[in-house]
Amino acid sequence: MPRPRKHRFIRFSPQAKYFKPRGIPLQQLETIEINPDEMEAIRLCDLEELNMEQAARKMKISKSTIHRVLSDARQKIAEGLIKSKALKIND
Repeated sequence: MPRPRKHRFIRFSPQAKYFKPRGIPLQQLETIEINPDEMEAIRLCDLEELNMEQAARKMKISKSTIHRVLSDARQKIAEGLIKSKALKIND
């Protein structure tokens, strides 16, 4: 039985829920879902330029967890950009 998931502190709420390539209807696109903790990790590390240790402290998670979350988020964003997929930001 897996360990219960630790609560993550998220201080970001996006105004837009979808980002997609211009000129292609959303119904025709594959969608990649990005979780709130992945968006928070991207915001802290890439936008605010905190290192992973500082970001992990702000989110109250371990350094290994922030590394995994950030890696997953960057992979999803890269796939969306390169393969012209819609990015859906979950609540």
